[in-house]
Amino acid sequence: MTQASGDGLDHLFQPRSVAVIGASADAARIGGRSIAYMLARGFEGAIYPVNPNRAEVQGLKAYASVASLPAAPDVGIVVVPAPAVVQAVRDLGARGCGTAIVFSSGFAEVGAAGGALQADMIEAARAHNMRVLGPNTLGVFDPRANFYGTFAAIFEGGFAKRGGIGIASQSGAYGGHLYTLARARSLGLAACVMTGNEADITVGDAIARMVTDPDIDVIAAYAEGINNPDKLLAALEAARRAHKPVVFMKVGRSVVGGLAAQSHTASIAGDDAVFECILDECGAVRARNTEEMLDIAHLATRKVYPVGNTLGVFTISGGAGVLISDAAEALGLPMPPMPAVAQARLKSHISFCSAVNPVDCTAQIVQEVSLISTFGETMMVDGGYRSLLSFFTYTGASSTFGPQLRGQLAALRRKHPDRLFALSIIAPREVIAEYEADGLTVFEDPSRALAAIHAMGRFGEAFARPPRAVPLDGAVMPLPSVTPNEAEAKRMLANAGIATSPEELATSAAAAVTAAARLGFPVVMKVVSADIMHKSEMGGVLLGVDSADAVRTGFATLQERAKVHAPAARIDGILVAKQLTGGVECILGIKRDAVFGPIVLFGLGGLFVEYFHDVQLRRCPVDEREAEAMIRAIKGAPLLLGARGRLPADITALARMLSRLSQVAVAAGPRLAAIDLNPVLAMPAGQGAIAVDAVIEIREPG
Repeated sequence: MTQASGDGLDHLFQPRSVAVIGASADAARIGGRSIAYMLARGFEGAIYPVNPNRAEVQGLKAYASVASLPAAPDVGIVVVPAPAVVQAVRDLGARGCGTAIVFSSGFAEVGAAGGALQADMIEAARAHNMRVLGPNTLGVFDPRANFYGTFAAIFEGGFAKRGGIGIASQSGAYGGHLYTLARARSLGLAACVMTGNEADITVGDAIARMVTDPDIDVIAAYAEGINNPDKLLAALEAARRAHKPVVFMKVGRSVVGGLAAQSHTASIAGDDAVFECILDECGAVRARNTEEMLDIAHLATRKVYPVGNTLGVFTISGGAGVLISDAAEALGLPMPPMPAVAQARLKSHISFCSAVNPVDCTAQIVQEVSLISTFGETMMVDGGYRSLLSFFTYTGASSTFGPQLRGQLAALRRKHPDRLFALSIIAPREVIAEYEADGLTVFEDPSRALAAIHAMGRFGEAFARPPRAVPLDGAVMPLPSVTPNEAEAKRMLANAGIATSPEELATSAAAAVTAAARLGFPVVMKVVSADIMHKSEMGGVLLGVDSADAVRTGFATLQERAKVHAPAARIDGILVAKQLTGGVECILGIKRDAVFGPIVLFGLGGLFVEYFHDVQLRRCPVDEREAEAMIRAIKGAPLLLGARGRLPADITALARMLSRLSQVAVAAGPRLAAIDLNPVLAMPAGQGAIAVDAVIEIREPG
């Protein structure tokens, strides 16, 4: 895997000198905004406006060219028309500049000619080992250094306070949107990088640099597409190992189309589902929307990431307790009950309270404020909850009750610094700020608090995981030049160590009868053609064929159906297979994702996969331990584990096959588009797993 690093990005975050190529005296223009912002905020480094038509710009000495600058700038901001950008970048590189920020548009985003110009620009930068942010970028800003290498208008509304959240956004406008919302919520920001076209510096680069930044505690990332998956994977893994949470918003929920959509695996494992599994593997948490992204980032700055997260709810409202319980169950956030002894202890204080969990102390607590610490301490010690959500709605802002509530909850938090505390109240901004200063993260909506609390537990579990290391086992499956038919596909898989059903290919009715007699009745008969991907839809599969006469009739029937339904298809014969019974139908598959390479899929077969999409995905390869975890993670796993008196399936054999398939996919290389094993019969324990049907799709040259 590519090493995660922010190579060459140090100057981008906290530069000591900045040149602006195309500097404007007008602070409202693109070439003038960054200078105006830095002057207003007191940037302590040198600012070098470059404008051949002016002696000064915004009170600063101007320079006619990059070559005439008094020193090599750490950063060069390029604000000239696209045709002049390549020369500007070349000049900056020759002068020894570390990084160029290219605001200019008119590159790859506008077509082939712009793409060629963008390539020329990067070539010019690389000749001098200079990094490039953009083009078509809104830039970067780092409040810690009062560096504002951006022309965004967001600062006309004010500046956010400094804090531990870093933003890495592919979109400039959306990066600014995140900044504006964070500022409105008084969230503290450390830096924001907006990568634009990502001709060089990507979101992955920005994340990698933020991982190494001691002032950044949490990284909020936004992307529309992934341009360098290796860098992103390395950066996310580096963040996981550093216990630095990444909350990621990825838009563009497309499903792969074209040839690959012929595969069940490919159509189920769409681009978005693959990205979801990649984030989960790397320990990042995906945000469903902007509000959730900022909620998670906000709570993550507390640096409490519970392993084995459990939720205790302390409320003055029974109704809110029910709402919270419903939301927690939907998230899969455990809410175990209080021990019976502890429940009795709480009821001795307020006989009519509900002491199970949620613990509803009722409005009586307002009259007996000292019981807040009693109830809270009992929940922490006896309940052992890793997270506590307290719901006190508008009473939290009460001038008489609020200060006492705040004091007791703050004392409880100080006593249990390893626990996560969230509070749901409605209060003025200045009151919320007081609670927040005490380490109590405030949410008006308890459902939003739950989503963030659940995310902290996911971070904790990810940070506790050992690094993912799956050595390749030497699996080899040579690929033919074109997509094979089913019989050929099964031979390939069998040679690679994947068990398939006993079968023979017959090219005549007589040969089919002989094969059936050898295999033993009943048999299954199928049309064999690489041109027919889904045989059952055109009646190309016959089950329960139980005599020689039935085989002869079936042979003729299948040939006729193939002629009617697929007249242009090449028919290679009729497959005669032993009909197997007694197993649970599963699907095992491979999809080569355009960004992240081969992805392995597991689910139950038949209607379960067609309609419920109850599947698990992982990036290839997986070992047998991870393969078994995938099998046990599907919702339908009880059908494999012996639910309702069923015989448990051979999970060990199934996991071995899944792991082997993932190894084969890696070894096969980029010409492998997809593999479908559907169904695979998971036989009773000790009897193995057998692929009954197989499709292998080959990506043909060109």
